[in-house]
Amino acid sequence: MKECLLVTMLMTLAWSAWGQTNNLVNVDKAGLALQGHDPVAFFVDSKPVRGRAELQSVHQGATYRFASAEHKARFDKEPDKYAPAFGGFCAYGVSRNKLVGVDVEAFQIVNGRLLLQYSKGVRNDFNKDPEGNLKRADQNWPGLLRQKGK
Repeated sequence: MKECLLVTMLMTLAWSAWGQTNNLVNVDKAGLALQGHDPVAFFVDSKPVRGRAELQSVHQGATYRFASAEHKARFDKEPDKYAPAFGGFCAYGVSRNKLVGVDVEAFQIVNGRLLLQYSKGVRNDFNKDPEGNLKRADQNWPGLLRQKGK
């Protein structure tokens, strides 16, 4: 028993030493991110597009679906470029130090990052001070990740 505890403690220290961080991604019960929408489509098509079940990839514990093999290949090459900021939680909510669900129709690309919002009205509120809200969200995210991540 003591040996198991010691091994667990050593593994925990090793993960910390390697800089392993928690994951915190807005997914459904099946682990599907973006409510099944293609993350690349937000950038390429400028709108949410449903992904196909036969075209999917896993990134940071979340399953992403894609509308085309080309989109999947792009994501697989640069997942951090296309994955939503703040784990796909509402950017305005994160700027207020809260985790809030999203409406994929209330998306925007800011500084090359996919931001999702709770609603189009909340997106309008976020855009009253986009730089300030994004700065606050970036500052709050590490704490939320530590507190709520897995």
